[in-house]
Amino acid sequence: MMRFDGNGGSAPNYEPNSFGGPTQDPRFTERPKMVSGTVARHDHRSDADYYSQPGDLFRLMPADAKQRLIDNIVSSLGNGVPLRIQELQTQHFYKADPAYGSGVAKGLGLNIEAIIAKKQANAAD
Repeated sequence: MMRFDGNGGSAPNYEPNSFGGPTQDPRFTERPKMVSGTVARHDHRSDADYYSQPGDLFRLMPADAKQRLIDNIVSSLGNGVPLRIQELQTQHFYKADPAYGSGVAKGLGLNIEAIIAKKQANAAD
């Protein structure tokens, strides 16, 4: 079936988000099931390593693929996205690989050193 209602338009369809978008509804949490032991959904928040795998992938890419990735991100983030979101995303890319974050920051006209310093200052508060 085809939708004709705009399908949410440009509103965020993910969580967490900074724009008051949707949030997880605990009524729809999958209950654990007995198999040959207890199984449940993996709580992705229990593992704090969100950066090594994307960083490894970025480092495996040839230089031209890295640049295309950075250019694609810059074209999306630079298209009316608030500065605060640009900086938050750049911090994530930097955690995966400094060259990745620096490349995105440069493409957006941002100062990566200032972004990292701001992050460190906020963490100290």
